[in-house]
Amino acid sequence: MEEKEFDYINVIPLVDVMLVLLTIVLTTSTFIATGIIPVQLPRASRSNEVATRTQTIEINKSGSIFLNARQVRIEDLATQIGTLDRGIPMLIRADREVGLQAFVDVLDVVKHLGFQKVSLQTEVIR
Repeated sequence: MEEKEFDYINVIPLVDVMLVLLTIVLTTSTFIATGIIPVQLPRASRSNEVATRTQTIEINKSGSIFLNARQVRIEDLATQIGTLDRGIPMLIRADREVGLQAFVDVLDVVKHLGFQKVSLQTEVIR
């Protein structure tokens, strides 16, 4: 009995396996990035220097604006944060019942000054 030589290699099973692995990796990374999979984050003994420099802007229910717990007017907000380094993270905390225009006004001032690291604090409902 004579053995046949391979004329070609069938790569279709290899492609199928690679597509399944790609799907698994993408699905898992999406779950981790969106926080669906609970992950215990490591703790550091020292706080991060950038975190201590974060500037917090709060808007309460009545629309009053506070910069680092000191009340400011919207007109004075630009001068208060205008001297800060543009790399400093800005955290905006707004009451859920505040008017949208008050939030947009604050965000407009922050973005107009060129701050790139701007985040909105929310509460996770479980």
